[in-house]
Amino acid sequence: MWDWNGTLLDDQLLVVEALNAVLADRGLPPTDLATYQRLYTRPVRTFYERLFGRPIGAEEWEHLDEVYHHGYASALERARLAIDAEVALDRVAALGRSQSLLSMYRHDQLVPLVRRLGIDDRFVRVDGLRGPGGGPKAPHLEAHLAVVLPATGAAPDEVLVIGDALDDAAAAAHVGAACVLYDGGSHPRAQLEAVGVPVVDTLTDALAVAGLDASAA
Repeated sequence: MWDWNGTLLDDQLLVVEALNAVLADRGLPPTDLATYQRLYTRPVRTFYERLFGRPIGAEEWEHLDEVYHHGYASALERARLAIDAEVALDRVAALGRSQSLLSMYRHDQLVPLVRRLGIDDRFVRVDGLRGPGGGPKAPHLEAHLAVVLPATGAAPDEVLVIGDALDDAAAAAHVGAACVLYDGGSHPRAQLEAVGVPVVDTLTDALAVAGLDASAA
């Protein structure tokens, strides 16, 4: 199971741009990638509270979420896949393994983007966020696998989650799946390594450490 933002999609600079639109909306100075990496966490609302240095109420959170997604969507024409994303996807397909995609990006915007980038046919299922955002990924992964596992005949302990965030590792642990973290920019590497799962520099490295390489065919 692949994560999207910051994993298959190389979008960290676009995320910071959209975040700066949120900060500008509140009259706050812009941030940078290093600060984003240091403070980022899920739920995302908690991340915003870290960034703002104060609590955020429900009404303000809804407004900020809309500002962020508007700014992010405006920048998506510049979004590109990670440098070895297609190679990694093709490698898994060549091994006869099923692949799915779960993102905390809005579902109605995720699906057309995956299609535009030409990789929609690689996945047995693509799920984005339906409904309010900002929470942890674990319940969404649980719901995703409730559909994917019966369709593929796999068991939870046969699932590999590849993502770039601490929340991906927490979600994988929640459902009993293995996890490899890709150093794609959401957190400083030291934070990723502290989780205790493999941390890699490329998506193809993620497959290699999980035994999903040519020698496993």
